[in-house]
Amino acid sequence: MRLAPGLREEMLSHALRDLPLEACGLLGGRGEELLLFVPCRNAAKSAQRYAIAPDEILAAERRFAERGIELRGIFHSHPAGPAEPSPTDLGEAVHPSAFYLIAAPLEGQLRGFHIEHARMREIAVEG
Repeated sequence: MRLAPGLREEMLSHALRDLPLEACGLLGGRGEELLLFVPCRNAAKSAQRYAIAPDEILAAERRFAERGIELRGIFHSHPAGPAEPSPTDLGEAVHPSAFYLIAAPLEGQLRGFHIEHARMREIAVEG
């Protein structure tokens, strides 16, 4: 997947601001290109899991539609690392067409995954 200029920094900054909680957000794009990051608040208010409120999902989807793009990525952080899906992440992944991006903000690391049927495959993140 390819990130538009500045998106990596936006996601990592959002993750650092939300410490000690997991940060989360949505990404819009076309195909494998991610063009817009919409930071969301973690409705779970947890350092071990995240939840994006339905109204924030709808607001992000409206922003994507205005730009002619669609939901292509789901972002969250693991405050204490590692930047890889946890068993909870694998079990709760419900968008097989979306990329999952996970950050370890204290390490400055961002990794991408495709998750379907509780199985993951790492995908290179460019940009």
